[in-house]
Amino acid sequence: MENLFDISGKVIIITGGYGVLGKGISMYLAQQGAKVVIIGRSNEAGEGLVREIKKQGGQAIFAQADVTDKAMLEECKKHILNTYGKIDVLINAAGGNMPGATISPNQTIFDLNIDAMKTVVELNLFGSVIPTMVFASEMASQKYGVILNFSSESSLRPLTRVAGYGVAKAAVNNFTQYMAGELSMKFGNGIRINAVAPGFFLTTQNKALMLNPDGSLSDRAKSVMAHTPFNRFGEPEDLFGTVHYLISDASKFVTGTVAVVDGGFNAFTI
Repeated sequence: MENLFDISGKVIIITGGYGVLGKGISMYLAQQGAKVVIIGRSNEAGEGLVREIKKQGGQAIFAQADVTDKAMLEECKKHILNTYGKIDVLINAAGGNMPGATISPNQTIFDLNIDAMKTVVELNLFGSVIPTMVFASEMASQKYGVILNFSSESSLRPLTRVAGYGVAKAAVNNFTQYMAGELSMKFGNGIRINAVAPGFFLTTQNKALMLNPDGSLSDRAKSVMAHTPFNRFGEPEDLFGTVHYLISDASKFVTGTVAVVDGGFNAFTI
């Protein structure tokens, strides 16, 4: 019987592939036999991850680009097609936040830095829209391909502080749903697009917010745990199965969805 989860030989692009979550996913996909393409701005981090993957027997290359720079991404596409000859999957995992686009407890909406918010929206929204435009064009020619966007818990509920980030990720959800119809109705049902919305994971960008200097939980983290039935942070490997399912043929009739991976946070109330 056919293994619907088989992704061996698939050419999978992952933007932000050397971040805390992206790195684990990149290594996992390579272990499953995929040909992984890491895209990001840091040559050192990208090439370092490629070496790590190859040490473990996997296949990977790095292509340097800013995900909001269409010209750079077009050059990446040429490099990928020259190397592997096709593009099967695009995972838009690049994203992030910055202090000016947040509102701390001692601030109000009137303290929001609009330029910082624009930067956060550009990275998180247009950092998914632009790579999709570039790489989905190849999928349209092939008549097949899968796109997976990274959303967030903050796209589902307006969380305190993360004003710009939440707005951008909510837009990613809408873009995902819009593109599900746009791609399949115009280029065939071999092209799918979905999103995954991680809950609270410890990453470089939120560690200082979630942990005190001594490693104990901050007040904000305690509040998060009080609303998370699993009573723990997510680990990168908690995402592997959902990502694998959504990019494999096991989900070939699934498009336009947002899969939540959050230990029950979004479902819980009191």
